[in-house]
Amino acid sequence: MHSVSYRANALLTLSLTILAFICAIASLTDNFNSPSPTATVQILNVNRFQKRSNGDDEVALTLDISADLQSLFTWNTKQVFVFLAAEYSTPKNSLNQVSLWDGIIPTRDNAKFSIKAYNKYKFIDQGSNLRGRDFNLTLHWHVMPKTGKMFADKLVLPGFRLPESYR
Repeated sequence: MHSVSYRANALLTLSLTILAFICAIASLTDNFNSPSPTATVQILNVNRFQKRSNGDDEVALTLDISADLQSLFTWNTKQVFVFLAAEYSTPKNSLNQVSLWDGIIPTRDNAKFSIKAYNKYKFIDQGSNLRGRDFNLTLHWHVMPKTGKMFADKLVLPGFRLPESYR
């Protein structure tokens, strides 16, 4: 005859095996979702564009961010982390990325938004490389599922240019 602890161990092992199988199936169903998020970003104003005392350029912007990220949500999505980055190249670096704004979207209802905001983080370049610089604004997102691996992607919004002179 098997003891109570042996039976409890067998029941726990079976339960955890079934739970792991269900989690794997749940994670695989996310592969059938083909999201099509949309976003637009406008620079409403360059509030400040100056050379700091250490020689670095600093920019303060007012942004109008509109996005529809509802297609990123499935029944397995816990939340979506989204951030807006300025991306540009300089003679020293082929790719510079500066995070300007970020947010956490907890539900599908909050995934369609339009906000006017200042850049949350300082837009600073180490050097005097920002005057007249063309740059892209890129909306990045990381989908955090309830089970399974994270999914990340981005939407590049090209065609932005900084002023030629400091303000």
